[in-house]
Amino acid sequence: MIPPEGNGEFVARMEQVLDVYRRPYDAQHPVVCMDESPRQLIRETRTPLPAAPGRVARYDYEYERCGVASVFLAVEPLSGQRSVQVRERRTRTDWSYFLRDIARLWAGAEKITLVMDNLNTHAPGSLYETFSPAVAKALWDRFEFIYTPKHGSWLNMAEIELNVLIRQCLDRRIDNIREMREEVAAWQHARNNAGSGIDWQFSTRDARIKLKRPFGPSRLDSLRILTSASPFRDIVRHTTYC
Repeated sequence: MIPPEGNGEFVARMEQVLDVYRRPYDAQHPVVCMDESPRQLIRETRTPLPAAPGRVARYDYEYERCGVASVFLAVEPLSGQRSVQVRERRTRTDWSYFLRDIARLWAGAEKITLVMDNLNTHAPGSLYETFSPAVAKALWDRFEFIYTPKHGSWLNMAEIELNVLIRQCLDRRIDNIREMREEVAAWQHARNNAGSGIDWQFSTRDARIKLKRPFGPSRLDSLRILTSASPFRDIVRHTTYC
C-alpha cells in the first residue's frame, strides 16, 4: 500500500511511464521494457503417465526442487522484438551483462529508453561494479532509464511478456537450466519471427478516471483503488498482444 506521502511520487512516475508509451516508433530511439523473474527448476520423482484416448496426461503431485534460475527479458513492444536470457543468478553483474546485450541487440539506436522496476540492482552503480569506469559510462550513455513507481511494476509491459513466456513455455516442470535455455530460445525465435508486439492502450486519461478526482497528496483512497491487489487485470483488459 502507498503511504500518503508517496502519492505524488507514484503519480509522477506513473505519468512519466505512460508518456513514454505514447511515443511513436523510432528506430533511433526505441522504447524497450525489461523485467526479470525467478523460475524454480523442478524434477519429476515418478514417470508421468502420457495422455491416452479418453484420459489426460497424469503427473504425480510430488516433485524434487533442483534450484532456481533467473529469466531476464527485454521487449520492444512496437517492433515485436524481444531478447530473453536464462541465468543462474540475478545479481548486479547479471543485470549489467544483460544490459550490455540489450545495447548490442539495438546497436543501431542512438539512445535506448529502458523501462524497468525499482529493483536495487537496476542502477547505474551496478555497471561500475561490473565494468571499468570508461566501459560503464559508455554503456550508461546508451540508455535513458525510466522507472515504474513503487507498487506499480504492473505498468511495465515486460511483465505482460513474461506472463506470455511462462504460460506458453515454462508452465511445466523443467529440471535443468540447459533445457530451460533451449526452450526459451525456441520460444523467443518464434515470437520474434511473428513480430508479436504489445498494443498498450492504458493512458494517463484512463488513470485519472480511475483516480476519480484531481491528483494530490490527500487522495490515498483513490490510489488504493488504482493499486489494489488486482490492478494488473485492469491493465490487461486495456492491452492486447499476440
